[in-house]
Amino acid sequence: MSTATHRNVELVVSALTAGGADPARIARLQVLPDAVTTAAAAAAALGVEVGQIANSLVFDADGAPLLVLTSGAHRVDTTAVAGRIGVQRVRRASPEFVRAATGQPIGGVAPVGHPAPLRTLVDRALAAYDEVWAAGGIPHAVYPTTFAELVEVTGGEPADVA
Repeated sequence: MSTATHRNVELVVSALTAGGADPARIARLQVLPDAVTTAAAAAAALGVEVGQIANSLVFDADGAPLLVLTSGAHRVDTTAVAGRIGVQRVRRASPEFVRAATGQPIGGVAPVGHPAPLRTLVDRALAAYDEVWAAGGIPHAVYPTTFAELVEVTGGEPADVA
């Protein structure tokens, strides 16, 4: 199966469509020749600022998955996030935990297209950009979106996460 029709990409496109994402943006989903598993690599491949990359980071929040869509320009303050969501500890999840929660590999986790909805925080810093880019379910796929659209399609909560 080619990456252009990879099941994860199809699930992401389907979830974006069902969630009301702009069809013109969905149509701009790209499967890049090389994997872009970091914000810096994605920004370089797309010719955009690193802050325009919406990293989809899955954390273990007292045993439950938490998806944080954060600007590539900074790191998540896990202590502050734990306090914000009322858990004891938020820590980086293992690759196995991420795959179980999302069905997607680290480096390619999309904001949507998971087996079940995830509690999601959307970094307010992304609102500073007219357009941001997110992963499309595999490390080679990316698509354009907006802060408002990310909040809408994920049912996420706008938050200061850095």
